[in-house]
Amino acid sequence: MRSIAMNRAQRGKLALTAAALGIGLLASGCGYTNPQQTSEQYQSSDGIIADLGPLKLRNILIVSSGEKEPGRVIGAVYNSSSKDVTLKLNGAEGSQTEVPVKANSYTLLNESSDEAILSTTGGAPGSLVDVKISENGTNVSNTVKVPVLNATLEEYKEYLPAGSSPSPSTTPVPSPTASESGGGNTH
Repeated sequence: MRSIAMNRAQRGKLALTAAALGIGLLASGCGYTNPQQTSEQYQSSDGIIADLGPLKLRNILIVSSGEKEPGRVIGAVYNSSSKDVTLKLNGAEGSQTEVPVKANSYTLLNESSDEAILSTTGGAPGSLVDVKISENGTNVSNTVKVPVLNATLEEYKEYLPAGSSPSPSTTPVPSPTASESGGGNTH
């Protein structure tokens, strides 16, 4: 009789263990069937990412008030090589700018006193424009689509090139006064 009781106790423990294992597998099944987002590189902000040899461009975008207006390129450029390089950016209608990047270092275009300005943006704010990126001294180049943003978002206002004015959509519209809207003091 004692061996039957032990078998029932063992079967109970085995059933509980199997149930716990099953619940654990169900709970962790999402991570098993779906790729981890942290293992994939993606654009987490307004700008784009692009790689060109040892140069890694991150959060690159153009701030401009219009298609035919100058545009400032902002973002970060990392240089993983052991020599200083210059990144060339060629935009619309022959506009171009160069960004020097020290060896094993980076340049933040939004903090640099030497602004990277394209003489014409080539696209209205909200569009993507083709920009050819290349490294000096090599034949390696790539054309990437870069977003154009204006000063609608307050954090980009300071990056508008000198002489540019915010686009009309950023100009505040005065609210009507009580006499203009037909509303007066009515009790």
